Amino acid sequence: SSNPAYQAIKSQKPDIVILDIMLPDMDGLELCKLLKSDKETADIPVIMLTAKSTEIDKIVGLELGADDYITKPFSIRELLARIKAILRRTKKKNCPEEEKHYKFNDFKIDFDKYNVEINNKPIRLTSKEFKLLTLLIKSEKKVLSRDFILDEIWKNEDDVFDRTVDVHIKNLRDKLGEYGKYIKTVRGIGYKWDTT
Repeated sequence: SSNPAYQAIKSQKPDIVILDIMLPDMDGLELCKLLKSDKETADIPVIMLTAKSTEIDKIVGLELGADDYITKPFSIRELLARIKAILRRTKKKNCPEEEKHYKFNDFKIDFDKYNVEINNKPIRLTSKEFKLLTLLIKSEKKVLSRDFILDEIWKNEDDVFDRTVDVHIKNLRDKLGEYGKYIKTVRGIGYKWDTT
């Protein structure tokens, strides 16, 4: 289809699509049908918005593959709650079982056993270093801010200072040797794990 909304969704692959039934250049139900019948976009969750509260519209929308339906007028709070619920569901569906192992060349991690090996030799990490490495690897290629890392790993601890994350990153890089270079610094923002 040459529909611009469809093309934009197909190229940008958003986490979720919020779709009004009454679109200016195309019926929202038609666009939903297009998205759900294309294997590249079929897994993107869709919430339909409508001013019509008739059951028939809801049924048609849900039959076409919409994940949820919300009738106008609605509150932003209600919309956000629905978005969060759908994203939780789709995340579980896409990762039915969390990865227990990670392997890149001769670098291996067993997340359950708190075990890191390089070239079959164990690498000794502190509990915080292991949590930090796990967080980076499980968010591969995604930039994590220092504040986010502090919240995730140090939460409400008192003995945390501005350079806490940087110091732990430096120690991790040293201990990981040649693999330390895959912990990339993104200036002014934070860090990411990226092996590309």
